[in-house]
Amino acid sequence: MKVVIIDDEKGMHIIMKRMLGKVDDVEIVGVFQETSSAYTFLMTQDVDLIFMDVNMPKESGLEFAGRLREIGRQMKIVFVTSHKEYSLPAFDVYAFDYIVKPVNQDRLYHTVKRALSEMPSAKDSVEQDLSSKRVLFSCLGGMEIRSTQNVLVKWKTSKSAELFGYLLIHKGRHVSRARIIEDMFGEMPLKNGETYLNTTVYQLRKLLDNYGLKEILHSSSSYYALDHSQVDVDFISFEEGCKRMAVVDDTCIEQALALEKRYTGDLFGDRVYPWARSEVEHLSLIYTSFTQRLCEALLIRGDTQTAIRLLMKLITRNELEEGTMMLYLRALALTKNKEALNRQYIQFEETFYRELGITPSLEVSALYRHLMSELDV
Repeated sequence: MKVVIIDDEKGMHIIMKRMLGKVDDVEIVGVFQETSSAYTFLMTQDVDLIFMDVNMPKESGLEFAGRLREIGRQMKIVFVTSHKEYSLPAFDVYAFDYIVKPVNQDRLYHTVKRALSEMPSAKDSVEQDLSSKRVLFSCLGGMEIRSTQNVLVKWKTSKSAELFGYLLIHKGRHVSRARIIEDMFGEMPLKNGETYLNTTVYQLRKLLDNYGLKEILHSSSSYYALDHSQVDVDFISFEEGCKRMAVVDDTCIEQALALEKRYTGDLFGDRVYPWARSEVEHLSLIYTSFTQRLCEALLIRGDTQTAIRLLMKLITRNELEEGTMMLYLRALALTKNKEALNRQYIQFEETFYRELGITPSLEVSALYRHLMSELDV
């Protein structure tokens, strides 16, 4: 479950992160001191639960919650405040819960678990029925549009491909013309940017029309939006699948393996767009976290070789990720290959020092020593 914390006191950030860190299946994806930056983040990210203070400078938590509800955002909101008197107004903006400071660990735990219990089950169609969706939008590892006959689109211009990706990551939300011009054509004079945007929209609309999808590109004089409900968008399906499969265990490993295969590379592949950096990193982190959970389940099941194969993929992506390395060391220990375990840790230690100038954490080194001692027995 993806969680955001909004509180003007940095001390509360530390307290909430520490407490939420003790609850399984919680991923803190954003921490903010005021609502303006939180709003920008929430316009492009899917979040399940927000913990938010009521009294904050410039805009109160209640006002911000009202603003989110007005634009149709339905994430759960839990108000965390020192003031009991706001409890009734909180539920006017459909608050999920109301916690009075100081926050109690058990109270927080039950709130999170109740929120988790209301999330869709992993078994509720990780393999979604795509038979009614006529077109596949592939953005992981590249950027393609394919028809049901597997015909690959040929982009008219690089900008039409860029606009396609830009609108997709906003997941059907309205994006103002001014913002698109600033993000995609900011190096041009404003008048030129407006002209290029009009031309690019025309090219994209014409391309979509070839697939009978001209109507999914919505526009007005001030905004554009791309409705993806009629098509299968690989990175959206992948993210939603990971969200449904917050817990990976023996009951859903096969589904998890199928979902892992959908991540064929980072968002947009070799196409580097400055406006997409945060989303590329966001999806990469989701993939890493999900695959680690999958490997943990595979090790519990006893499928060590499959876990090792996936962990090697993760190490290739980021050789400094300690969580991945700890799982890999555990997997190697299960194969009883002491030499490989020792070699891998020494290599990791050397790489860590070369790249970062520090040694691995005590947690990693302690695990290594423990696994080696077990193999000595």
